[in-house]
Amino acid sequence: MSIRIAATGSYVPERILSNADLEKMVETNDEWIRTRTGIEERRIASPEQATSDLAYEACRKALETAGISGKEVDAIIVGTITPDFVFPSTGCILQHRLGAEGAFCFDLEAACSGLLYSLEVAYSLMKTHPKKYKYVLVCGAEKLSSITDWTNRNTCVLFGDGAGAILLENTEEDGPDCVIASDLHTDGGYGDILKMPAGGSRMPATKESLEAHLHFIHMEGKEVFKLAVNAMVGAGKSVLEEAGITPDEVKMVIPHQANSRIILAVAPRLGVPEERVYMNINRYGNTSAASIGLCLDEAVRAGKLAKGDYVLLTAFGGGLTWGAMLLRF
Repeated sequence: MSIRIAATGSYVPERILSNADLEKMVETNDEWIRTRTGIEERRIASPEQATSDLAYEACRKALETAGISGKEVDAIIVGTITPDFVFPSTGCILQHRLGAEGAFCFDLEAACSGLLYSLEVAYSLMKTHPKKYKYVLVCGAEKLSSITDWTNRNTCVLFGDGAGAILLENTEEDGPDCVIASDLHTDGGYGDILKMPAGGSRMPATKESLEAHLHFIHMEGKEVFKLAVNAMVGAGKSVLEEAGITPDEVKMVIPHQANSRIILAVAPRLGVPEERVYMNINRYGNTSAASIGLCLDEAVRAGKLAKGDYVLLTAFGGGLTWGAMLLRF
């Protein structure tokens, strides 16, 4: 048996928040945002939309593309830092909406590395129990607008909402699996440089925590930038070495869409030309766990990937979490 990518799907909300719109909200300007982040606009969910709504649309598209129903899905893993509720999990809500009655579901929190971590878990389940898990649905989904401080010009320009889904299938076919190699890491010693301080058991919601804006994303940008580049490059090189694949053989690199300067610093150090690095940060901003799935689905639907192509995924996020994964499409 072999594990393959059966389908992908993605979704972004209709509302577009442009840099010009942000100029009316905080002290910033379009040129400053573009030159420092590469972002021109981002999508913002409506007040009525929650993370599970974004995830549902992306997963529905993946299932429709594969030609299967929710009832055929055996497990659902949702990578997110913006769940609908503390509990039940977003995965449980998604399972009900998709009609995936027999699937077991859970959320996985690894910030911007959430999709990679979720793929690793899904692949491991399917490899260990091939007859038990025929279809596993992995989704990275975020409503980051709900934890963004729209008065902080250093962070509010960065984030957007969206979802990306990947459906994995255990097939009867002989051949290599879609996951060729992976290299995932965590370093909790840097947890304070990228986090949401309040809202958990360490600091439950109070009037004081709300007034101090502690329920929003807090980030030390310069430190994150330096660590992200080194971590993503190191993990990327590690999986290529493990797989015995050269950079020339990689059809596409899909990095987490955090910042265009980070992405463009990573590419040459991996030995991959810029034209083979997928970027859509200009249209969506940083969508955390959703970003890699959004990119992959766009690339697939645009016909930019063919069977047998090698795709290198790499990400870096709060925790700190980071890693890379080499896929054979």
